[in-house]
Amino acid sequence: MITYIIIIFVIGYLCIALEHPLKVDKTATALVLGMVLWVLYAMGASTIVPQVAGDSFQTYVAENPGLVSKGEHAQALSYVVNVDIVEHLGDIAQTVLFLLGAMTIVELIDVHDGFTVITSRIHTRKRRKLLWIMTWLTFFMSAVLDNLTTTIVMLTLLRKFVPHKRERWLYAGAIIIAANSGGAWSPIGDVTTILLWANGNVTVSALIKFVLLPSLVSVIIPSMVVARRLKGRLPEPKKDDIQRSDLSVRDRTFIFALGVGGLIFVPIFKTLTHLPPFLGILLVLGVLWVVTECLYNGKLRKQTKQYRIPAVISRVDMPSILFFLGILMAVAVLQSTGILATMANALDTHVHNVYAIDTMLGALSSVVDNVPMVAGVMGMYPVADPTVSGYAANFMADGHFWGLLSYCAGVGGSLLIIGSASGVIAMGIEKINFGWYLKHFSGLAALGYLSGIAVYILEHWIFG
Repeated sequence: MITYIIIIFVIGYLCIALEHPLKVDKTATALVLGMVLWVLYAMGASTIVPQVAGDSFQTYVAENPGLVSKGEHAQALSYVVNVDIVEHLGDIAQTVLFLLGAMTIVELIDVHDGFTVITSRIHTRKRRKLLWIMTWLTFFMSAVLDNLTTTIVMLTLLRKFVPHKRERWLYAGAIIIAANSGGAWSPIGDVTTILLWANGNVTVSALIKFVLLPSLVSVIIPSMVVARRLKGRLPEPKKDDIQRSDLSVRDRTFIFALGVGGLIFVPIFKTLTHLPPFLGILLVLGVLWVVTECLYNGKLRKQTKQYRIPAVISRVDMPSILFFLGILMAVAVLQSTGILATMANALDTHVHNVYAIDTMLGALSSVVDNVPMVAGVMGMYPVADPTVSGYAANFMADGHFWGLLSYCAGVGGSLLIIGSASGVIAMGIEKINFGWYLKHFSGLAALGYLSGIAVYILEHWIFG
């Protein structure tokens, strides 16, 4: 059954990549893929679960006496339904709810023309200069916000400057790379760095010291190449795009400050409460909902309907959210069946070089979700004792393996457009073709990715 799961995943992956030639929406394919893989897993549960879950499965059966008299397949299926699906769906729901909250907040800011607070201050119409401004904004914003929220914000801003879709894709590709790279060097910039930081694999000082410069290199090199393709000036924006007559500057600035302040508050909420980020984003959304209701209650509802949260939610791109759900459900099967762990074990056995392993894991993260991959790697390699030496020393806290894993898992997602949350959301918002990104940006992303790894190795060679 494992073989069938791998084959179906590869076929589904190819169908997503060939969305436009096949003329089948990628969201439909992702949903079918995710659900079919769970069906296959359930059908083969009696042979897969005892091998993969091991003691966890035996403990589950022992804690549920009603299962003891039933056959092995019924016991394994119960484990899949009540443990695997519940655990993975909980993690996936957190991501989806976070995405829904963040996209709603960004849409609220946009419908109030709040982004004119930034766009009105960017006066350049030079294409190259605009690229660098957007790239650096994305890089440093994604270190504070998560790369998903940053990408949503920056793509929304991009539409204010670049009217033509194909030209906008060039900027969007650079934004994807910058968002992934920016989140790799910050302990709160990406879910993977949060995992490594919270578990004690890396510290803030070591992460910034050794990963910041490689992350910068991974952005600068691709951006320099893209900048060469951009020449001349952009057309002046239409007057209607600059200011909406029925909204005052005060209203736009207030909603912008409240929305962006709320997004920045989310990582602070996570740090202070140690609760999942989706609770923070939903808290912020609830506060914004209350504030906007109070703001517009004294005005005619018909005139303010478009500015209220119920109308704003209808603007959110639900197919993108469902696509995200389908992909994560599919990857969850690969994790539950032990396929990801087997691949990682094979790398360790046959390669036995932390730099090569991390490089390959980073490339793998462009195909599968980097969060379960990093979680699986953390389970494979416990943090080594500080007194160890030799090869094992690479796995102690702040060891060479963990810092480079943070870089590779984040930046490696840029190699393919479906390799990261920022890439997936860009596909949804900008309708970027998988093949177009593969042709125009995968090579650039790989060049930046490998250059950053070289810089990381050089840093450790110099500083030890």
